[in-house]
Amino acid sequence: MGSEMCIRDSAWLMKTAGWRTVGQIPNIPQAVVLALPHTSNVDGLYALPGLFALDLKISIMAKHTLFKVPVLAQLLKWMGIIPIDRGNKGSVLQASIAKFKSGEPLFLGLSPEGTRDYTASWKTGFYYLAVGANVPILPVALDYNAKEVRFLSPVYPTGDIDHDLPKIYEQYRGVVPKYPERLSQPLQDVNQSSE
Repeated sequence: MGSEMCIRDSAWLMKTAGWRTVGQIPNIPQAVVLALPHTSNVDGLYALPGLFALDLKISIMAKHTLFKVPVLAQLLKWMGIIPIDRGNKGSVLQASIAKFKSGEPLFLGLSPEGTRDYTASWKTGFYYLAVGANVPILPVALDYNAKEVRFLSPVYPTGDIDHDLPKIYEQYRGVVPKYPERLSQPLQDVNQSSE
């Protein structure tokens, strides 16, 4: 009953806000999910209800410091958010690979920009996680212009990051973030090349 209520309430929230979820969710049990662009604290207010409305169980990593407030920690854990200590990078990657290797269904959501502000490049841990766990990368776009949470085409990493990253960047062509001036450089480059 609780799950059905969550799905119904999430669909209502999306509709009330004028947002919708579009695209195909591939029939795969595991993936590293990229939620981009991430330029605002409110991005999650659209992304999470969109995922809940589809009854898609997704785990998201967040800074471990958010879990220091007991009430907030309980809510974050209930939502499937996993605390990570970014200062301990190697262990986060290995622990994440181990989660996938368990064979359980897992969609692990990450934001490779690593910040809501402008950044010159993406953090590449998501890529090496997908390679190490042998799972696809599923890009998801938050488009404020179209008011869409958009599922894009999965990318199966080859191990050649310089070959694979442009395929991911290209899928975000034309996607409008809440704050365009904060758009990461790789996504700015993709959009400028189409002008």
